[in-house]
Amino acid sequence: MGERILVGTRKGTFVIERGAAGAFSTRLAGHAGQGVNYVVRDPSSDTLWAALGHGHWGAKLSRSEDGGATWRDASQIRYPEDARYLAPPMPDESGDAPGGTTLKDATLLKLWVIAFGAPGEVHVGTIPGGLFSSRDGGESFELCRALWDHESRGGDVSKGAGDATTHWFGTPASEGEFAPGIHSIVVDPRDSKRILIAISTAGVLESTDGGASWRSRTKGMINDYLPDPTAEWGHDPHYVTICRGNADHVWQQNHAGVFYSDDGAATWRHVSKPDVGVKFGFPVAVDDVDGKTAWLVPGKADMQRTTIDGALFVARTSDGGQSWEQLRSGL
Repeated sequence: MGERILVGTRKGTFVIERGAAGAFSTRLAGHAGQGVNYVVRDPSSDTLWAALGHGHWGAKLSRSEDGGATWRDASQIRYPEDARYLAPPMPDESGDAPGGTTLKDATLLKLWVIAFGAPGEVHVGTIPGGLFSSRDGGESFELCRALWDHESRGGDVSKGAGDATTHWFGTPASEGEFAPGIHSIVVDPRDSKRILIAISTAGVLESTDGGASWRSRTKGMINDYLPDPTAEWGHDPHYVTICRGNADHVWQQNHAGVFYSDDGAATWRHVSKPDVGVKFGFPVAVDDVDGKTAWLVPGKADMQRTTIDGALFVARTSDGGQSWEQLRSGL
């Protein structure tokens, strides 16, 4: 198949390929003019999946079984009629969020991430915070009720909120709303029943039984904008990923810094190095074999989401975040 990079953009799905001579070429592979939030290949079937955010028609799934030559709509994700949640108040420009939570009917605002488990298993993370899973190759999807009704977000509020409270807050990625969203889904390659998810804004959760139950995985994480920086909930992970060759090594780029775990996310270590620009950002990639080696693309700060000093660079560590180097050549 050769080397390919799948790229989702606001203007379509693109494929970057390396030819025999080593040169890269780029081609439009579909969804011209449409927003593509995520595109990924199912390793068990070679099917390409794309999460679309169409300006007129909303969110939908699309898939290709011929490498992107043609695409067709997949089975679409819909929230059940009784799915409700406690929506946090929208913050103002100062960051304050006056008012209390509101009980809302769930509607699909965004398809944010797609991941795969055992052959035929497809998981999709959405805004407002629902995880949908398929066991039939994407022919049908079901809302994971154990997560949707988790005690951390108020439990089952389908028949009313009562005195329920939520520890899940919103993300600006809701685009006009302020609802929580699942942007990272990591399936352990050793055991597809073990799943890590990251929620903006709540934290990292783990299931070891295929989604039947969930627990928080935030020990060691620091949230410097909360009254209690070590609270169990309220964290804002920006991206979570693992080492494919050793899934005990987990990396997280967080709103409040960079975190690393070598015990499967049971505990985290804060490995930011602001003096070399490593703190705020979004992406993180991990070596497939060496779980201590990772790459980041740092940004300046929360309120200044630009490159540092106007110059893009990649930060790399090979010792689990104890030290970082800046890679700038060619950028």
